[in-house]
This record gives sequence, structure tokens and C-alpha cells, in this order.
Amino acid sequence: FNVVYSLSNAPYLPSMSFAVFRKLGIPVVHNQNGVFYKSWFGGDWLAENRRMAVAYHAADWVFYQSEFCQKSAEKYLGSRSGEGKILYNAVDLEHFSPKAMDGGRGRRIIFLVAGKIDTHLYYRIETAITALAQAYTAGLDCELIISGWVSSEALKRAYALLDVLNIGDKVCFTGSYTQAEAPDIYRRANVLIMTKHLDPCPNTVIEAMACGLPIIYSESGGVPELVGGVAGLGLRVDEDWDEIQVPSVESVVQAMFNIAKDLHPLGEASRERAEKLFDLKNWIKEHSLVFKRLLQSK
Repeated sequence: FNVVYSLSNAPYLPSMSFAVFRKLGIPVVHNQNGVFYKSWFGGDWLAENRRMAVAYHAADWVFYQSEFCQKSAEKYLGSRSGEGKILYNAVDLEHFSPKAMDGGRGRRIIFLVAGKIDTHLYYRIETAITALAQAYTAGLDCELIISGWVSSEALKRAYALLDVLNIGDKVCFTGSYTQAEAPDIYRRANVLIMTKHLDPCPNTVIEAMACGLPIIYSESGGVPELVGGVAGLGLRVDEDWDEIQVPSVESVVQAMFNIAKDLHPLGEASRERAEKLFDLKNWIKEHSLVFKRLLQSK
């Protein structure tokens, strides 16, 4: 090999490896996602950040998955002297594409919560289900799809909540899905709900936007950059690194009604933004340019 590509979420190479790469003149390109901090990681987040920082500081170039990723890296991993650039995650825009319009998807609004839901993220399901119940009671014709792996504990609590609210017929759990199946998951829905706190650069949001879905989202982390204020509705929360902040159910309900009024324009804006920022072809091109530049300089 003549280039080392390291990932912040897979910090397995020790310091000695990077010393060898430097001695041999092999450039290191690093992809920086999120970091560890108190509000979401229950273990020794300081130690995990020290481990993550090795590749971050050793790299000749860093691709930050969002401005938020760069900000959090500087906050918890320290300032670095090397070069870098913001480059959002990307998708195949031919694979992830909107459903063919057939005069509209009907009056009923299908909301979607997607991605891996471990027990500590149960609040994503709880907020969506509770908001759906209130919106439906207030007159919005709506349903909710929850797709992706869900922990057994989170699933148990979700079904208990559905029983209490008596809306089990309005919520569907579809289970895990593959990348090949993902576009069809998004095309079944009209709107993605993403209330995860301080999410650095979620592929779920990028994939949904590529499929023409507007986003109801927590205004934290890197998601506001992805949506750009034109492809969905943000829900105000504090940027708290010590405790998870969840948008109020009332704000989600209001967003559900508001987004239903502008569903198609927001969906079109979502796809247009995906074409501009999240094209896999551009992502590959940017990497190719950096690889070539670093190899020539060595």
C-alpha cells in the first residue's frame, strides 16, 4: 500500500504504526466523524478520545464529515496543525432516489424513524410515537414506520407505550434492513423524523434526503448543516455535551402539521440539496485529488 486511510470510529492502529508510516513516507488520510463525550457514552470517554486522537493528529490530511465533526474534534481531541476539509458523507444518487410521482402520495402522511435504535436512544421512538398520537388525535391523518434494528428493551418499552396510547394500528416496526433494501424503506414514507442529539453526520438523513424526504430534526450536531434550513423543519434544543436534549413532543407535533402543508416543495428541496452536497461521485473525486496530491508531495 502507498496510502493509509484511517477512520475515527475504528481507531485500531497504535502510535508505533504511524511512526513507521512517517518514516517510510507513507501519507495518512483520516476520516473524522464524532467523538466521545459524557451525554452519550457511559464508559471512560476521556480514554476513548485519547485513543481516537492518535490517528487524528498523525494524519497528513483530515476529511471532517461535517463542520460539527471538526468543532467536536477540536474540542475533545485538540487542535491539529495538518490540513483538512469538510466533506459530507455521500450516497449513490441513482440507488437512493425519490419515488416516481403519481399525482401525490395521498392525504395520509407517513412518518419514518430509521436507523439503529439502542436502548439509550429509546427517546427517539418515544418522542415520535407520542407526537404521532397527539397529531392523530388533533386531526392529522398520519402513520409511523420505525425501520432498523431496535434493542429488545427499547422494543418492549415501545409496545407498552403503544398499548397505553392505543395507537398500535398506526405504528409499524419493519425490523433491520440492508443497503439494497433501504431506498424502498424511505420511499414508503413522506417525512423522516431525526431527534438524535448531537448526531455528527447521519447517513440516515442523507439517504432520506436523496430519496426526496423532508426532515423533522433536532437542531443539534451536524444535521442542521445537512438539511440547510430548506429541506425540513428544525426543533430547537440546547447544545449540551453532558446531558441528552430531546425536542418537546409539542414541537414535534407542530412540525408534523406544518410539514404536511409544504410536503412536496420541501421534498424537492431535499433531493436538490442531496444532489448538490451528497453525490458519491464527488466524494470519490475529492479523495482521489487528495491521494494524488499527497503521493506527489512524498
